[in-house]
Amino acid sequence: MPRRTHPQLAALVAGICMAMAVAPLRAAEPWLRVLVLEAPSLRLRAASPSGGLRVLDERGQQLGLEPSGAELRFEAQRQQKELWFEAVPEAQGPDRDPGLWLGARHYRGRLQLRRQGGQLQVVNHVPVETYLPSVVGSEMPASWPEAALKAQAVAARTYALKARKPAAAFDLKATVSSQVYKGVEAETASTWGAVNQTRGLVLTFGDALIDAVFHSSSGGATESSGDLWTRHLPYLVSVPDFDHASPVHQWSKPLDGPLLRRAFPELDQVLAIEVLSRTPTGRVKQARAVGRGGQQVLLSGAQLRSRLGLRSTWVRFELAPTKTSSVEPFGLTASHAPLGWPAPPPPLPAFSLPQARPLPGAAVQLVAVGRGYGHGIGMSQWGALALAQRGESFEAILRHYYRGVQLESYGALAQRARPQPGLKPEAWQAMAPRL
Repeated sequence: MPRRTHPQLAALVAGICMAMAVAPLRAAEPWLRVLVLEAPSLRLRAASPSGGLRVLDERGQQLGLEPSGAELRFEAQRQQKELWFEAVPEAQGPDRDPGLWLGARHYRGRLQLRRQGGQLQVVNHVPVETYLPSVVGSEMPASWPEAALKAQAVAARTYALKARKPAAAFDLKATVSSQVYKGVEAETASTWGAVNQTRGLVLTFGDALIDAVFHSSSGGATESSGDLWTRHLPYLVSVPDFDHASPVHQWSKPLDGPLLRRAFPELDQVLAIEVLSRTPTGRVKQARAVGRGGQQVLLSGAQLRSRLGLRSTWVRFELAPTKTSSVEPFGLTASHAPLGWPAPPPPLPAFSLPQARPLPGAAVQLVAVGRGYGHGIGMSQWGALALAQRGESFEAILRHYYRGVQLESYGALAQRARPQPGLKPEAWQAMAPRL
């Protein structure tokens, strides 16, 4: 005769079995390592008014416990060993991670102090979902619509996880060279909400994280990755942008004599900047600076932008009369003025700034006339704002700028059955420090 099972016991067993089946799909939250400071000296203290600051060695052994008000100072020339710091939370405090003050910045997670050459490096080890509210608030105004903030949260999460480099000293920088991260002061209720409501969501293509790059403003059309990068990525193609409200949708920058001398020290005097090739949207791919005596410097669009301090590579060069006699004239005649860029392809609006025409005999200088801000690939933040104001969802915004992508959780991605290059399940475990 079969043994009878109590109904409540059977339900409990079923619940445990279901939990065991679901548990592998929940990957531990990944940690990130962000370089937040490089300096010859630094100051450190606990953020909690009644907690403290714990000092550990690289093996995780506690070396000391400093009260909240104590400030620690370090100098590169005196620092020999690696140290770790973490906040001791308040006994009854609502914030489980009050964080630490590093100079004028306040960071959650742990701080790793290491000497690199003649500098001190501080690397912030922080869970990805704790890192993101600051990134969203640093990269985008926290007052922008919820859909735009959510799109930024998903793009930033994907970008950060794609950027992890286990063999390197850190994964990301806290600047525009990675994505901007200003610590606790950039967090707001709206940025925390955007992160929490998209928790774990990432963008994938072909069962791998995408390069979720983004920029401020494209100037009317984003760029295809293959037209500016050495590799074409099928999800990063040119799409119409909606960034017309951007303050840098159109811009101009005078290029006076001193600036040109600093930009091209190898030339005796810059006589012209000639655009040799452009992308289909009109961004500079290759250019040439011509100096007196026939010297030439060949540059990529990115190099030209960097040397001249331009907002983007969607730029043309004109001659314009100097506004005041105090401006050093650009020693050219109008015949040296390079041609403007071709009209952008329909249905994008034509870019119609008036052509500058210097008066006969007037002193002239070179002017860069451009569109947009940033490399122009991937999501346009000002375009995301416009789409959110139209009522588009964050999913629709992301799928407009990243074509053919999937939106899924990193937990599901980590547990995919077949092997994926660079995405092994163990790589998704929390990258907690060696403590």
